[in-house]
Amino acid sequence: MSSAPVATPNLPTLRPYQLKVVKEVYEKLSQGYRRVAIVAGTGAGKTVIAGQICAHTRARGFRLLFLVHLDVLVGQTYEKMRDFGLECGFIKAGWKEDPTAPIQIASVQTMLKRSWWQTWQADVILYDEGHTTIFSQVGQQLLYETHRQAVHLALTATPYRLGKEQLGDHMETLVASPVPSTLQRMGFLAAMKYYGMPDPINLAGVRTIAGDFDERDLKYACDRPELVERVVKEWYRLTPDRRTIAFCVDVEHARHIAEAFRMAGIPADTVDGNTPIKQRHKLYQSLRDGSLTVLTSCNVISIGFDEPSVEVGLLLRPTQSRALHQQQIGRVMRISPKTGKTHGIILDQAGNLQRLGFPEDIEGYRLPTSTEPDEPGVAPKKQCPACGRIVWASAIVCPDCGHQWLQPEIEIQPSELVEVVNESRGLEGRDRAELIAFFHRLRQKCFREGLAPDFALRLFYDKHGILPEDAWCLNSTFGNHPTVDEQRLYQRYLVSIANRKGKSRSWLVSEFQKEFGAGDGQHLFPRSL
Repeated sequence: MSSAPVATPNLPTLRPYQLKVVKEVYEKLSQGYRRVAIVAGTGAGKTVIAGQICAHTRARGFRLLFLVHLDVLVGQTYEKMRDFGLECGFIKAGWKEDPTAPIQIASVQTMLKRSWWQTWQADVILYDEGHTTIFSQVGQQLLYETHRQAVHLALTATPYRLGKEQLGDHMETLVASPVPSTLQRMGFLAAMKYYGMPDPINLAGVRTIAGDFDERDLKYACDRPELVERVVKEWYRLTPDRRTIAFCVDVEHARHIAEAFRMAGIPADTVDGNTPIKQRHKLYQSLRDGSLTVLTSCNVISIGFDEPSVEVGLLLRPTQSRALHQQQIGRVMRISPKTGKTHGIILDQAGNLQRLGFPEDIEGYRLPTSTEPDEPGVAPKKQCPACGRIVWASAIVCPDCGHQWLQPEIEIQPSELVEVVNESRGLEGRDRAELIAFFHRLRQKCFREGLAPDFALRLFYDKHGILPEDAWCLNSTFGNHPTVDEQRLYQRYLVSIANRKGKSRSWLVSEFQKEFGAGDGQHLFPRSL
């Protein structure tokens, strides 16, 4: 692998807010700061921002060291450097070392086994996943021993981490991209739907070690046949045929989930830390082209995985880390106009949404220190016992069904996932009846023009900035008393779309039941479809 420059690159075009982040970094440096944290949430384009900074650094004749903490990120970083036409050397086993190259992409693990970088005069050091690499042995050595005079830039999707020591103990100031809800309104992140389990996994007896749930205890709590079976059942009910990634407790749990999907006739596979890079890329390509529907993993696709077409994320590993929680959800928030993706969906069977909140809850970023290490608090929430919606704990009346907490609560123990709504998607101050009527008109328009029913979600979100609730689909096209002929007409409409888009029978049944109610449609779609 040569360090020669790449000829005539097609330079990436930065979004306006990405250009603003880069400009603000330089303003901080001009003010005398030497250690700057750069926060860009998952999907905000952190690698593009980094690539632009690297290109500017090289253009000014400076030398740069780019630290990564996962082997798979070496290749991804190199691809971004090539996009900007930059030549690189590597400090990574299996990659050609060239100490004369002006930019070095370095694995913190390999750096522990090399020494020449300690005297390599880097002007700028970029720490990818800074909330991890800054705290590594090599990161601390660069900061305080070998490269104290360099400019240190810590890139991260979130400035918060488990444990007492925080990013603000090492960085002087912070520059940040817009928060997720703003990026959604700008059209750079997908709108989201969230489903949570009213009776999540029982974590009684699960210990906390180093700030998070103990993995060994979690395995016994989560990797149980009845829970694995429920994962597949709820996926079938809510998100059939959609490209899906699953975040599991450990490798064995990931394999059990994939096996359960395969037994149900769903193409599924597992990626883990021992999966060779080439095989990973094959799995990601299979997910992209639709030959693979479900990809399960443990601590592999939470970071460094970039496949915008993925629509569904299964949260199956309880965690106390908001950084991990937001990174996992972020894998589903990327937009994908090429595949017709209208929104992302999270199916949370780990209770993480109630524990840690929604990305849309983030109102801004700050640089935490060990004197104030806690992440921004999540306002306490509770679940409506009548309809299942999660609301603020202070709510007296449920905005969906009108349940009043002044009355004695009716205890329920449903076994199905129910939609949970973050406050940015709330209907407060809006005429609910008008919103439902507008959504019905959009569904009718899609039916008349032969457009996929999901397209109505996209049109509704573009107009109102929220996604309609699933329940609004019921009787939206023909009214409350559809005839048999109308049901047959809708059946042909769905089959036409399924044939055009390669949808399966389970999708047909699911969409039919959204329109006409649960229990309908099975007899209209033969198994041969």
